[in-house]
Amino acid sequence: MERWKEIERIPAPALVPTYGPLTGMRVLMTGSIVAAPFCASLLGEYGAEVIHIERPKVGDPYREQAPVIKRGDKRVSAGWIQEARNKLSLTLEINLKIPESREIFLSLIKNCDVWVENMVWTEKLGITEKMLLEVNPKLVIAHISGFGRPQFGGVLSECDRPSYDPIGQAEGGYMFVNGFPEPSPPSHAATFINDYLTAMFAANGILMAYIHAQKTGQGQAVDVAQIEAMSKVLNDTFVQYFLLSRIRERKGNKVAIFQPGNLFKTKDNKYLYIGAYGPAVYGRFVKALGLDLNKYSHEAAGGSVEAINSELGLELNQIATEWVAVRDAEKAKEYLLSLKVPCGIVRTSAELAASEHYQKRGNFIQYFDETLEENVKAFGFCPKMSETPAQVWRGAPKIGQDTDKILHTLLGYSESEITVFKEKGII
Repeated sequence: MERWKEIERIPAPALVPTYGPLTGMRVLMTGSIVAAPFCASLLGEYGAEVIHIERPKVGDPYREQAPVIKRGDKRVSAGWIQEARNKLSLTLEINLKIPESREIFLSLIKNCDVWVENMVWTEKLGITEKMLLEVNPKLVIAHISGFGRPQFGGVLSECDRPSYDPIGQAEGGYMFVNGFPEPSPPSHAATFINDYLTAMFAANGILMAYIHAQKTGQGQAVDVAQIEAMSKVLNDTFVQYFLLSRIRERKGNKVAIFQPGNLFKTKDNKYLYIGAYGPAVYGRFVKALGLDLNKYSHEAAGGSVEAINSELGLELNQIATEWVAVRDAEKAKEYLLSLKVPCGIVRTSAELAASEHYQKRGNFIQYFDETLEENVKAFGFCPKMSETPAQVWRGAPKIGQDTDKILHTLLGYSESEITVFKEKGII
């Protein structure tokens, strides 16, 4: 019996509170560290009902990523506390060769609007897009991988490659342009920036496909590759290559095409970034340093690659370096801002936690973490919305915390059936 054909679709939200602009969207997520879970987190913070499938007794490895917070026999990753909130956790062995697993999974697909995955080798588990779209013609399927799915083109062996954040940064061209010139090596951007950017592109693609599905009844696949997310944020790098035969090189912290656009060390051993693009802002910067704008004109010393690398341009950069070096960061910042010269101090997490601006923006929130069973404090939301704000309706779930509820409420399984699934190790 194909049970999924018999069950009635239950509208979302059936299992979570009603809030945010994405109320009514149900998302099934089968993925782990970091892109797919963060994509689902973005949707969940704005009202989507998110079901995270984890392997029975194993869970998402993200739960164990260092550093781990320990409270007696309770332990959970700091990353999990931040990113797994607003999710329902269902444990399921996803192998469609197991009849019960097939029925549960397809029943979930019938009841969801979106399926997000970063498992890559879905066909080996018996999962195909054709099958899923037959079950749910309006389904949005979001594939997140290192090198893309072959149905969208590419070299098959490349599409089949495993990947992690730094690999995407390297192979997508992003790492090459970050860091200081040779002999320094290229620099890896920290905190999984590749995964986070990939997740944002995925969320954007999901929302576009979801709107299309609601209008037309037609689902589709969205393919997001880590390497392409990195290449997409390289600004004019490829136009430079194709039209100017120029390979963009690493420049460290200094902007290559105008100045000031550099990081300067202060008297109190902090770092101040000063950026002033365009003649008007540049003029305010020169005035702030007490220099003659006729001598250090925008055309001669700041407005082009040639100008900033000229003798006068290099002299201006040195003057700026020395000017900042004899001033404390806060005082230099306040003075420059008084003249409307854009600048910013490189902040630590401790400084941001103490920031009056961050606090008044509501950037830090508290909620109850289900694993530690205590209130935790974490970063809040971006973007902020006036009419349909984001919220955290609960903290990150324990492994399988919602399995019984989902199977019973959403899919109609009885307690005895659920017990049998547990005995067989399916859930």
